[in-house]
Amino acid sequence: MSEIKCTTVEKIGIIKESNNGWKRELRLVSWNDAAPRLDIRDWAPGDTKVGKGITLTKDEARALKGLLEKYLG
Repeated sequence: MSEIKCTTVEKIGIIKESNNGWKRELRLVSWNDAAPRLDIRDWAPGDTKVGKGITLTKDEARALKGLLEKYLG
């Protein structure tokens, strides 16, 4: 099995920080040298480990934004 390559293009912001130092962040990330996508997941201090998360294209992010605006008012 080949190694997964992850390159952070931009750290956009922190959504939540836990007591153990892990941070849930919104980033622009390229996985395996593919086009960068918006990425929401947990990152360990120093980016030494990464948790499960979700990646979104711009169109998917726009759809999510619309849904959140409806939900949150």
